[in-house]
Amino acid sequence: MSKQGGELVGKIVLFVLLSGVILFLGFFAGLIVSFSGGAIFYAPLVLVATAVLVLFLAFFLFLPTRHRRKVYVSLLAVVVLGGLTTAGYELREAYHNRIPVLSDQEVNMEPYRPFEDTGKLALLPEPSKLTITKDLPRLDGATALYPLYAAFAQAVYPRQEYDLYQSEVMVNTTPVAYKNLIEGRADLIFVAAPSEGQKAAARKQGKELKFTPIGREAFVFFVNASNPVTELTTEQIRGIYSGEITRWSEVGGEGGNIRAFQRPEDSGSQSMLVRVMDGRELAKPPKEDVESGMGGIISRTADYRNYKNALGYSFLFYATEMVRNGNICLLSIDGVKPERATIASGEYPLAAEFYAVTAGSDNPNVEKLIDWILSPQGQYLVEQTGYTPLSP
Repeated sequence: MSKQGGELVGKIVLFVLLSGVILFLGFFAGLIVSFSGGAIFYAPLVLVATAVLVLFLAFFLFLPTRHRRKVYVSLLAVVVLGGLTTAGYELREAYHNRIPVLSDQEVNMEPYRPFEDTGKLALLPEPSKLTITKDLPRLDGATALYPLYAAFAQAVYPRQEYDLYQSEVMVNTTPVAYKNLIEGRADLIFVAAPSEGQKAAARKQGKELKFTPIGREAFVFFVNASNPVTELTTEQIRGIYSGEITRWSEVGGEGGNIRAFQRPEDSGSQSMLVRVMDGRELAKPPKEDVESGMGGIISRTADYRNYKNALGYSFLFYATEMVRNGNICLLSIDGVKPERATIASGEYPLAAEFYAVTAGSDNPNVEKLIDWILSPQGQYLVEQTGYTPLSP
């Protein structure tokens, strides 16, 4: 073998060895970013960086010496471009993370647990006329209604520890609560009216859902406090969420696109929005890529972020009492403000009943508890918690 051929073989062996090291380090770096909260941006960046280093190594080893300066310049340009891209990404993320978020996960439910003695739950002025000491109905429900049915439990159930997710008084959100009821893991849930999907799931399991109204609540829309828009009509809301109205200037505001956030499918507030739409098809909601278990990435309906052009919705108690976000402004609908007085009088157009829902439990205490909730004592707790009782 000639000297030149021997050098070529040596370079090939060196290239294979060093490429293996680069690929191994790239794979290891990819694993780290995938499990440390940076998969969405940094995983592709690591992949590109690994490929660039392997390519640079090939050019460095196999190109003539006179061309290496061009390789160095090209590598430097790639490094600078990568640095600028990373800086831009981090600046964008810093801005994005500064925007307040309204989501179920933002509320700490621990202080609302029964018998925590935090002063968060409404109390009766006299002993409860119903006491249940055994065969406790298993309760579950919407996040916004947990302070209410936790107050029911505190008045009627024995003093003990009630875990938020696995006990006789759980708070697993509306979609999971319906699932638990239908599949027999809950006896009684406290929620808004169901979605078509939840009704279908009950029929599939041969379960008949029984809805008992226990109070009323307003479905509210809100914007950033700096938005000059203070009211919308029901028809404008339908236009916005169907995609027919896309700019704030079309509803009396300043120019700019409307960022109309939605809630996950089967949540209580999303089911209510579907009813407000009155048959109109919803536009696709804003999405966000989030990291799931094992380093994967999923696309989900984005939580409300309080951008200047944002529009969101929830129920009045949740939006005002639990979150207490001073940076949002509740909108009047059809000229009526969402207030306890307008809910009770029926003036506010988007008020709706919420329910105690059963699916054929054989626990004898379930009906006793529902009857007590409808009694003056139960309705007193509805009002003291911040909701509107059935008979104010």
